[in-house]
Amino acid sequence: MAALRKWLLAGLLVLVPLIITLWVLDWVVSTLDQTLNILPQAWQPDRWLGMHIPGLGVLLALAILLTIGALASNFVGNKLVNWWHALLHRIPVVRSIYSGVKQVSDTLLSEKGNAFRKAMLVQWPREGMWTIAFLTGAPGGDVARHLPAQDYLSLYVPTTPNPTGGYFVMVHKRDCVELAMSVDEALTYVISMGVIVPGGAKGAALAPVAPAVGPA
Repeated sequence: MAALRKWLLAGLLVLVPLIITLWVLDWVVSTLDQTLNILPQAWQPDRWLGMHIPGLGVLLALAILLTIGALASNFVGNKLVNWWHALLHRIPVVRSIYSGVKQVSDTLLSEKGNAFRKAMLVQWPREGMWTIAFLTGAPGGDVARHLPAQDYLSLYVPTTPNPTGGYFVMVHKRDCVELAMSVDEALTYVISMGVIVPGGAKGAALAPVAPAVGPA
């Protein structure tokens, strides 16, 4: 029985990650394939090929993204994008939603973005319990009047195993520890619920945050 249990667990360790990976890929491909619906019926690949080929929607979505990116990168396209942004900012309800999403996407996707600068170690949700957080900046605006930027850090504390949900906190520098592991390694550590320990983090030295971070 012990051998059977060992073989069963070994099989699960091999198959479960593979099955989940294939399921995620299938969901992504099937979702992007829906972009084919924007084409006229006569241009539908399924119609003139006589069969469905998974992944054609991915190619179409990639082509659309590249085209929009190329147009937005030139002078005329940039003017049109700015006009479109200005138009959306004039619509009362849309303005609030669009501006918030735009700021977040610019921070996360821009090449000059500063999101998730470093992996940190903080006591959360109470003293004596530690978790991984990510440095996003320092208090700014009116908040900086009450929490000096030179003394406090803005952190994002992700949830496990889904790091897209979490908490935004401002913590004093003396209560934060900077980790030697990279942001990608820290994300892997969080998503795996501590099961996958990043190789670069083994035995890594921890050091208090030394440099001051200016307002975000």
